[in-house]
Amino acid sequence: MASSIQVIEADITTLAVDAIVNAANQSLLGGGGVDGAIHRAAGPSLLEECRAIAQLRPGVRCPTGEARITRGHDLPAKWVIHTVGPVWQGGGAHEDELLASCYRNSLELAAGRGIKSVAFPAISTGAYRFPLERAAGIAARTVQEWIGNRPVLERVLFCCFGREASAAYEAAVKAASV
Repeated sequence: MASSIQVIEADITTLAVDAIVNAANQSLLGGGGVDGAIHRAAGPSLLEECRAIAQLRPGVRCPTGEARITRGHDLPAKWVIHTVGPVWQGGGAHEDELLASCYRNSLELAAGRGIKSVAFPAISTGAYRFPLERAAGIAARTVQEWIGNRPVLERVLFCCFGREASAAYEAAVKAASV
């Protein structure tokens, strides 16, 4: 079955998909934006599970570009894949490669769990200030390339907050699929 990539405007915490991706920080203990919304909607047991993930160094359970998976707890999604996007520093600090790694590593975790549907937020485009169009292009190309090589996922959603983000992701998905 061919994978479907769609862009939607929605609250990612309400989606009935197998997994949602959390734009987390390295501690995995919650924060602002998408991260805070997911932790609030999932309930305190998500925080407990995240605390149980081993720290690689003080305060770091998931380095930038990597991903970890937990249960969804009180969310409609069964799983939460936590990934840490790069903070935009002007483009010279490997931000593009790190952002692409977020998507690839999240998809690898999804495939490893037999997940068939996953929803991504616009990783790094909020407080981390990654330029929206650039991030959307990286996301769309990386996901398209990954599912082209491993069509195990049935559905990938880019879940956007607001019309500007959804327009950028729609354009990027269209460009990546030609």
